[in-house]
Amino acid sequence: MGRNEADTGLAVSHEKVSTATKLGISAESFQRRVVVEGDDQLNHTIKKRHLQMIAIGGSIGSGLFVGSGGALSKGGPASLVLGFAIIGVLLFNVVYALGEMAVLFPVAGSFYTYSVRFIDPAWGFAMGWNYVFQWAIVLPLELTVAALTVGFWGTNVNVGVWITVFLVIIVALNVFGVLGYAEGEFWASILKLSAVVIFLVIATVLVSGGAPPNNMGRFCSTNPNITSCYREYWGTRNWVNPGPFRNGFQGFCSVFVTAAFAYSGTELVGLAASESKNPAKYLPGAVKQVFWRIILFYVLALFFIGLLVRSDDDRLLGSGGLIDVNSSPFVIVAVNAGLKGFDSFINVIILISVVSIGMSGVYGGSRCLTALADQGFAPKLFSYVDKAGRPLPATALILAFGLLAYVNIAAAGSVIFDWLLALSGLATLFTWGSICWAHIRFRKAWKLQGHTLDEIPFRAAWGVYGSWLGLIVIFFVLLAQFYVAISPIVLPGKPSLAPQERAQSFFKAYLALPVVLLFYVCGSLWKGSRIMRASDIDIDTGRRVVDWEVINKERQRIASMGFGKRLYHKLF
Repeated sequence: MGRNEADTGLAVSHEKVSTATKLGISAESFQRRVVVEGDDQLNHTIKKRHLQMIAIGGSIGSGLFVGSGGALSKGGPASLVLGFAIIGVLLFNVVYALGEMAVLFPVAGSFYTYSVRFIDPAWGFAMGWNYVFQWAIVLPLELTVAALTVGFWGTNVNVGVWITVFLVIIVALNVFGVLGYAEGEFWASILKLSAVVIFLVIATVLVSGGAPPNNMGRFCSTNPNITSCYREYWGTRNWVNPGPFRNGFQGFCSVFVTAAFAYSGTELVGLAASESKNPAKYLPGAVKQVFWRIILFYVLALFFIGLLVRSDDDRLLGSGGLIDVNSSPFVIVAVNAGLKGFDSFINVIILISVVSIGMSGVYGGSRCLTALADQGFAPKLFSYVDKAGRPLPATALILAFGLLAYVNIAAAGSVIFDWLLALSGLATLFTWGSICWAHIRFRKAWKLQGHTLDEIPFRAAWGVYGSWLGLIVIFFVLLAQFYVAISPIVLPGKPSLAPQERAQSFFKAYLALPVVLLFYVCGSLWKGSRIMRASDIDIDTGRRVVDWEVINKERQRIASMGFGKRLYHKLF
């Protein structure tokens, strides 16, 4: 060992010294920056196809297929499309910011770790536990939705039996660790995306007046909300009557949280990158797919929903319970068009989707909990990872939260569960905001410490301005949700809310904020709180060593392309 190595206390192997010399950096700097597959204990088995499908279809679930109906009923078709588009722009910048940091720092824990490192340890503590808690609550929700979805086919089996069946399925998939999650998400995403594409084709035909003639006349004549049938040119009549907006500005504001819930889980692509074979190679392509999911599988699909389903259709309100799959606007389109069997097909896709999101909940929550334990922010027990790369104690704890789904069997179960859901209502927005904030802080530290943008292998599409835009959008969404919380929408035909009901409505809409603040206070008392100066932020430790010879050749190849090919590469 050389003198310099001994002085720094770093055991640098001859192989690493040789690699450092080749890359033109010191052995000490290499030792701090090197990230080798297998440095952490997790299993690096996620492949490129897994990451891409997690990015493009992983979070499509009950938020899109069912929750969008409630948003349509409250805000109208224009609010539905605008709300999802605005949150889509926010998410686009969040994922690109996360991708930039994840390629450079592909560490377990991902965005939580970035909050600790680039912002404030106490805030990172709050965001880590907030994310764990969010997924721990989402798991029993998805189990309940899956059980109730089976009821669409008129089964008389107790809902608790179906909750048990789907919980066992999710446990069984987690036996295979990250590979079970990745493969499950891959095939589930293919089915979900295929279903949306099929719906888009059918919706185009229906809007153009191509519905089958059988039974449509009978159905239309008995539904007071529908004045004509899809078998004639349908067009944009629902945007004329009952109109593009409902409930004014309140209705517009009410869409945002539904959209955030529907998009939640997209950030898992950054978390999964730490368990892929080559994050620097695979992650950029996966991040680019998010753009297409936002445009094609959310905004365009919901635009057709707004054309084909009236916002004053009573079926959108459901039966008043926790969730009603018959209130899905996708199912309503199938019923209105007389497409026998298509409603069952959509419900099968909803069933697959909610199980998929349940798997994502276990994966995201357990990995973040393991990272918290590694940082000393959670009991050491949860840092254990077995030889197969599975964080067993953390996974077991998240799975245990699935048992909360059984409270829906009790008489007061839906009330209890409603309050539990309120705890995670705005959690996703705080996670996304922290990613943007961490990216801004990273870029500032990067510049102050003498680095240039050319030294970043994969850069966010809109740079630091995109992250600022993301923070601004989140701020206004929180204001909009606060407005809806203090002035809730009273639907036509419903009695006005009593003061006690208004108070309950406010806390259900905004309960996540005091929970996050509580986590932050706990983190401050335990670890201390200090927002680090940008000049003091460590941007070397754990940074992946990049082979710039390969990257520069690739950049030169792209620069030599024509405009069309460069645009294609940018988007795909």
